[in-house]
Amino acid sequence: MSLNSVNTNINAAVALQSLNQTSSQLAMTQKAISTGYRVADATDDGAAYAVAQRVRSDVGALTSANQQLGNVKGLVSTTLTGLNNVSNTLKDARALLVKLADGNIQGEQRSQYVTQYQSMMANVKTFMQDAGYNNKTLIGNITGSNGNFGSVAVIRNEVGASYGIATFGGSAFFASVNFTSTQLNTATSAGALITATGTFLNALSTLGTQLNTYGAAVRYVDNQVSYNNDKIDSLNGGLGSLIDADLAKESAKLQALQIRQQLGTQALSIANQAPQSLLSLFK
Repeated sequence: MSLNSVNTNINAAVALQSLNQTSSQLAMTQKAISTGYRVADATDDGAAYAVAQRVRSDVGALTSANQQLGNVKGLVSTTLTGLNNVSNTLKDARALLVKLADGNIQGEQRSQYVTQYQSMMANVKTFMQDAGYNNKTLIGNITGSNGNFGSVAVIRNEVGASYGIATFGGSAFFASVNFTSTQLNTATSAGALITATGTFLNALSTLGTQLNTYGAAVRYVDNQVSYNNDKIDSLNGGLGSLIDADLAKESAKLQALQIRQQLGTQALSIANQAPQSLLSLFK
């Protein structure tokens, strides 16, 4: 192929090819800088992008799980608050039962103590009725309770595994401590309630078990949320290593490519002018 041809300009073709390559690389670099990603979509690196999308999906699922865990923590914490108030009230109620077990307490004084005890039980009932959260309750199965009574199974991670929290029958518990006037009117019957095997101490033991159960549930939810957050941070760190652009490196590359583009444009201009020199041969 003749180098002195007006039909085929080899130098211009080479210069144009080089300029096109430079322009393509420059476009990729500008895309990385503008998006902050080395892999912004499947056209950059299909395999890496597919992995990135899966990791993003995991992060989104874990974030959603933490939101659900936060919601159920509100329910369990409210339940625990109610039971703590019940426990504090029953502590005072036990002291009152000790007085009622004393045979020297008679007449008006006994009647006042009985009324005081029954007032405490009214408070206990209220604490259980009001231990609802977001129209749900774990203990308030007493008439007039705020929320629907039932156990809870909350999603705890990105693969749909659940954590279950059981109910505590507040109605049966309340019945076991809501003594009648007949049970409290004599020292003998009142004393029987607070013996080592008495109804009241059995109720306290049951309440202690539930306090421990729901306290453990709150700790579990807190730990799971913390673990999920740590996992999200790890996933985001790995995702960044996979697809994030090194902006310092891309900035240096951008300047180099811009210079190459300018030089390529000048080289193409010079190559395009070369055939004009053939005109001098015909003068």
